Amino acid sequence: MSLNSWTTTLQKYAGKLQANRYLRSVSNGLMSSLPFLIIGAFATLFSSIAWEPYQNFIAPVKDLLGIVTTFTTNIIAVYAVFLIGYRLAESFEKDPVTPGLISLASFLVLTPLAKFDGVSALPLQWLGAQGLFVSIIVGLLASRFYVWIVDRNWTIKMPAGVPPTVAKTFVGLIPAIIVVIAALIISALFQLTSFETIHAFIYSYLQIPLQGLGGSLGGLIIALFVMQTLWLFGIHGAIVVMAVMQPIWISLDLQNLEAFEAGAELPNIIGMGFWSYSANFAPMLGLILLLAFRAKTKQYRQIGKLGLPGAFFGIHEPIVFGIPLVLNPVLAIPYIFTPIICVIIAYICTTAGILPPPNGVYPAFGTPIFASGLILGSIRIALFQLILIPICMLIYYPFFKVLDKQGLKNEKNQEEEEAVAVN
Repeated sequence: MSLNSWTTTLQKYAGKLQANRYLRSVSNGLMSSLPFLIIGAFATLFSSIAWEPYQNFIAPVKDLLGIVTTFTTNIIAVYAVFLIGYRLAESFEKDPVTPGLISLASFLVLTPLAKFDGVSALPLQWLGAQGLFVSIIVGLLASRFYVWIVDRNWTIKMPAGVPPTVAKTFVGLIPAIIVVIAALIISALFQLTSFETIHAFIYSYLQIPLQGLGGSLGGLIIALFVMQTLWLFGIHGAIVVMAVMQPIWISLDLQNLEAFEAGAELPNIIGMGFWSYSANFAPMLGLILLLAFRAKTKQYRQIGKLGLPGAFFGIHEPIVFGIPLVLNPVLAIPYIFTPIICVIIAYICTTAGILPPPNGVYPAFGTPIFASGLILGSIRIALFQLILIPICMLIYYPFFKVLDKQGLKNEKNQEEEEAVAVN
């Protein structure tokens, strides 16, 4: 099979995966919940800094910071189920608010109540990280069921002249009743099993195995290999891979954040934060610094200087498409394997105790190198990010020399052709 055939085939299947409305709804829904994750994570970070003078200073407001954490990261599944249901209905061009709320209602119906001294309460156990996969499943199913019912016109149609808000409310009434009753039946059926709740079932048989797979070094290496390979064929690898890995890595980060808040040992090494600090900055910075300051080819030197500022903030598209890296046989090997080498080094250093596990705070997109390491809980992580840069430069160097030599030759040939044309 020719290279063009491989490229076309990869683009075809990656495009289908990227365009899948269900994966896209999960990804977009979780991305929409990031503000709540970031707010809660920073509240946890600010309340947990282990420095006695600081702790004495924030003592009067520490409980307030705890409230912020409780109603953001500790109930992230509540936000996620609404937003995923919202995004899926939106993809079917339906008014998304009602199906989002139906998804939320269904999730709450499926969530067991606890009683304390005669008071019924929703335990936070299933509203945070442990309930995240149930929220994803319920968000998709409830919203899709709503769309299916509406498409069959099983709705109450109001006469002309009724305000649109009222009309939309009645359109969603029958679907809401049907979907919530279905959730109630499922809840009752699970009460007859040894699991008692769908949360315990999904957590035991789906979430824990997926976290074990996605939270392993091998799983991360495979994800990076696929991501980088897709980029080489002109496909946005991060979007494709993150559609699958993002829910797993976010749930692992949330577990770390809960442990960090409680002052316990952090259970996971790999997550969104680990991937971000170890693989998302240094590999491209290593190449860009070589281009900007070591390239003899004018074009590459200019591209390096233009791409350098953005690379400090994790923005690499100007380089990927400027060199270009797409279908570039010279840089293919280091482009795929440099991030993998970085995460292996980071993983070894973490298991050896040289680096701490990330605290579960996922820095907002655009947080620069070093600052992102500090946010993840340690100056050691921040310094490690900088140490990785010269390592990446060494990996890229022999390939960069070949690229630069070819570019310089092409520039000289072009100058000679222009000189001949002038004469």
